[in-house]
Amino acid sequence: MSPDATAFAHLVDDGGYPRAVQRFLRGWRASSSRDVELPVDGPVTRVLHSADGHWLACQVAPEGSTRSQIWVVTTDPDDRAARRIDYWPSGVEGTAELIGWDGTLVAAILTGEDGVGSSCLIDPSGGPTTVLDRRSGGRLVDAWAGASLVRVGPRGYRDLIMLRGLVETGLLPYDPGSTTDTGVILDDHHPRRLRTGPDGEHFALYQPAKTYDVNSTEGYVRALIRSENGAEHARLLEVRVTAEGVTYQVVAERPGCELDEFTVSDDLSTVALLWNLHGASELQILEYADGTLYDPIPLPGMVASELSISAGGSMLALTVEGPSNPPTVELVDPRSREWQLVDREPSSGPVSADPTLETITARDGMTFSGWLFTPPDGVETIGAMLFLHGGPEGQGRPGYNEFFPALLQEGICVFLPNVRGSGGFGRSFMHADDRERRFAAIDDVADAVRFLVDGGHAPEGKVACCGWSYGGYLTQAALAFHPDHFAAGISICGMSDLNTWYRNTEQWIAAAAYPKYGHPVSDQDLLERLSPLPRAEAITAPLLLVHGLNDTNVPPSESQQMCEALSALGRKVELLTFDDDGHEIDKRENRAVLRRAMCDWLTAAFAR
Repeated sequence: MSPDATAFAHLVDDGGYPRAVQRFLRGWRASSSRDVELPVDGPVTRVLHSADGHWLACQVAPEGSTRSQIWVVTTDPDDRAARRIDYWPSGVEGTAELIGWDGTLVAAILTGEDGVGSSCLIDPSGGPTTVLDRRSGGRLVDAWAGASLVRVGPRGYRDLIMLRGLVETGLLPYDPGSTTDTGVILDDHHPRRLRTGPDGEHFALYQPAKTYDVNSTEGYVRALIRSENGAEHARLLEVRVTAEGVTYQVVAERPGCELDEFTVSDDLSTVALLWNLHGASELQILEYADGTLYDPIPLPGMVASELSISAGGSMLALTVEGPSNPPTVELVDPRSREWQLVDREPSSGPVSADPTLETITARDGMTFSGWLFTPPDGVETIGAMLFLHGGPEGQGRPGYNEFFPALLQEGICVFLPNVRGSGGFGRSFMHADDRERRFAAIDDVADAVRFLVDGGHAPEGKVACCGWSYGGYLTQAALAFHPDHFAAGISICGMSDLNTWYRNTEQWIAAAAYPKYGHPVSDQDLLERLSPLPRAEAITAPLLLVHGLNDTNVPPSESQQMCEALSALGRKVELLTFDDDGHEIDKRENRAVLRRAMCDWLTAAFAR
C-alpha cells in the first residue's frame, strides 16, 4: 500500500518474467495503472512504496538468477527514469536484498562473494550509503529512527538483535532451537510514513524521526517481533529496549497455530495478523491500543500472504490465492471488514477443486498431514504424484499451483505431504529432520506412498515423486532409498550430492544450512550417506531432472552429475534445462514447457 492509501504496487505474471505495476485507487488517475519499466531483463520479486510515498523500490533478479539487484523509480507515472542503487565498490557483484524503507532511505542487505552481509541504508537520489552492520549470516529486518533490527544465526536457530549506533542488544532470553526472524520498530514520536494525498489518509508533512543518542540513557525503543522463543509455535511479542535492559510481553498467540506474518499501521492503531492452520490462512485484526483481537475476517481464498497496510490503518492489502483462484491482490477495510472492489480483470490460469486435508501415521508413530487433490468427476485415476516442497522448512499449502490442473485432468492425483522438518507445525516438528534424523524424513515419503495406495488414491506401483529445491533432493533420495515404491521421479533444481552442493553453492547459503544438513567437514560421512548420488545404482524409476542454468542456490551441476551417473548405468533419465532462468523457473514460457514435460513424463510412466 502507499502510505496515503491512494495506490498500491504489486507484481503481475502474465508473460515473460513477472513485472511490477503501480495501481491507482483514488484521484484523477483512479482505476488506471502503470507498468514499472526497468532496463534489466528478469523477474521483479518485490516492490515497496517509500515512507514518503515518492519512490518505488524494486528487487529484480537478472534472467532469473539467485543474485538480485535493487532499482528505484518515482511514483510519478510520467517520470520513466529508473536508477540502480546497489553499489559494489569491489567491482565484484553479489546479491542485493530489498528490506524496506527508513524514512527516505532504502534499507537493504548487500552480500558479497565472501558471504558477509552488509545491512545498509541507501539514498535513492544518489547520496552516500550508510553501513549499519556487517557480519556473516547477518540479515537486516527493519530500520527506523536510528535503530535497526538484525537477524543472526543459522536456519532453525535464529535470533534478533537491536542495534543503536555501536550498541548491540539481544532482545530475548537464550532459547536454542527457537526462531525469531521478523520484526518492526515502533516509533512513538513521528509516524513512519507521512504524506497527504487526494482523498487519502492525511498526515502532517514529513519530519525527521527522533535519533537516539547511544551514549544517553534517555528514551527507549519498542518493536513488535514474531518469535517461537519460549513457546512451541510462533507468536507476536512486543519488546522494549531501555538503558536499564529489555522487557517483553506476549501480544497475540493461538495454541497450535503458527503466526505466519504481521503488519502494523504507522499510527500504531492497527495490527493485521495471518495465522497458519495446517497450511491454510486466517486473517485477524488487533487493536493495538487496548489489545482487542477480533474474530477472523473470512478470506476469498485458502492462502494469504504479503500483508501491507496504509499509514493510518484504513486499508489492508494482501495476496490471496487458492486452487480455484490464481494469486490476486485483494483490499479490505480492517474496521468494516468489507472487501474493496478493484476495477481490474481477475487473475486467470488453470484451476482445480480445493483439496482435502489428510493425516498419515509414519512407521515410527509420528503423524504428519498433507493436502490431497483428486481428479475431477468422470476422470479415471491412473496414478498419483507426491509433490515435495522446498526448504526443508517450507510447507505444502492449499494455494494456487499452475502445474496441478493438467495432471488432474490426466487422472493423476496430487498429494502435498508435509513430512517431518516442514514449517508451520511448531519448532519440534521442524527440527525432527535435522542432520541424522533426515533418514526418517526420507522414510516419511515412502509412508506417504503407502497411504495413497492403501486409501485407493493410486493403483499399486503407480505413484511418482516430484519436488523443487530441497524437495528435488528429497525426490532423488526417496527414489534411491525406496526404489520399489516409485514409478517415476521429477527433480526440479534439486541437490544430488550434499557434499558437492556445499562446495558449489553460495557461501552464505552453505553457512546457514549447517544445523539442518550437517557440517561439510565434520559431517562429511553423514552427508555422503544422505546423498542420492552415491546410491545412484539403486535408482530404477525413470527420472526427469530440471534446472535453470542461472541457479546459484543449487547449481545446475547437481542435476548434471546425476544425469551422467544414471546414463552410465543405463537408466532412463532426461535433463531439461533453461538457459534464461534460475532456481525458481520464473519465466512463464519456461513454466509452460515444464508443465507439459511433467504431464508427458508421468503419463508415459503410468502407461508402462
